[in-house]
Amino acid sequence: MAAADPARVVPPALPDPPRGRTVVVGAGKAAAAMARAVEACWTGPLTGLVVVPHGHAVATAHIAVVEGGHPVPDAAGADAAHRIVDLVTGLGPDDLVLNLLSGGGSALLAAPAGDVTLDAKQALTRDLLRSGAPIAAVNTVRRHLSAVKGGRLAAAAHPARVLTLAISDVPGDDPAVIASGPTVADPTTLADARAVLQHHGVTPPDAVARHLADPAAETPAPGDPRLDRAETRVVATAMDALAAAAGAAREAGITPVILGDAIEGEARDVGRALAGMALSCHRHGVPAEPPCVLLSGGETTVTVRGDGRGGRNVEGLLGTALGLDGAPGIDALMADTDGIDGTETDAGAVIEPDTLARARAAGRDPAADLANNDAHGLFAAAGALVTTGPTLTNVNDFRAVLVGGADQTR
Repeated sequence: MAAADPARVVPPALPDPPRGRTVVVGAGKAAAAMARAVEACWTGPLTGLVVVPHGHAVATAHIAVVEGGHPVPDAAGADAAHRIVDLVTGLGPDDLVLNLLSGGGSALLAAPAGDVTLDAKQALTRDLLRSGAPIAAVNTVRRHLSAVKGGRLAAAAHPARVLTLAISDVPGDDPAVIASGPTVADPTTLADARAVLQHHGVTPPDAVARHLADPAAETPAPGDPRLDRAETRVVATAMDALAAAAGAAREAGITPVILGDAIEGEARDVGRALAGMALSCHRHGVPAEPPCVLLSGGETTVTVRGDGRGGRNVEGLLGTALGLDGAPGIDALMADTDGIDGTETDAGAVIEPDTLARARAAGRDPAADLANNDAHGLFAAAGALVTTGPTLTNVNDFRAVLVGGADQTR
């Protein structure tokens, strides 16, 4: 987590103060901590506003911090987004907009475009999140329903210089996907947004359907001159966190194997695949001899079919636990680096060889809980949840499967 701490990664990326004004804006789970890092080392005057999820605010001196709804947007986020647009509108070429983005920013910058209402956008967001659509697809739709995203914030700030500092929570670290790219030209189209909804079986509200059919609602495309002075610097990524974890493993005499920083797919399937790899290490020394740790990041998805309490990390971990079936010498941790797994209060969970036995002793049925998307309930009963509270950064999911030596029982 230290590798993605805003106090560490923001200061080296800051520009020199401009000749004109400096306006700081931003959104996401790390935005307030990023704003505090800017204030700690900025030498000139500044003002601004950032919006964060409820519970992610920190004290700042000059940059206002507003809390809004996440992952479903609310009126507070919509109001903050409109205020941010007002702050950057009317600036001149000597002014600087410093935009601080991190995961969660897309839901928080919830200013609907055109005739789309906040209620319609909330309903659509819920349906998309339950559909199992990957985050890139969700953000394709969000960009085309927003007055801020998809390059519209940079267009509003033109001709000022716009520098975005981003902590990436998306596979591939694409600036157009991080918080739906409010200062980046949109490579997708209205037709792409409609295709996402069709592919995932989501029927949009009438106002949304009309908006997505209106050619005038297209977002700024690559080459739009209003974005000529917009630049993005990605200051922390999932790979940074995985590399730091790998370094810690080596210091402990454990061989790290980084499987990737952009692993996607159904959480339970990814979890079961990781179990198979861990068993291969334990039995055959492939892809690494124990003691070793399999590290991975990315963002899995959950297609909700039940009515339980879940989260993609705990659901993935339950898939791993079922795949391991109590195999000795293997432990695993899966957690979201922002400290919040889905909409629950835990970051994720940890399993040991006896975790499912403890859950069964507490009256849980692991297979039934997985079918009901209730991994949270199972791990709560087993005393296996990991609770950190908001970490004030976000570089996506973190997964570690620790395989001990052949003589180890846990």
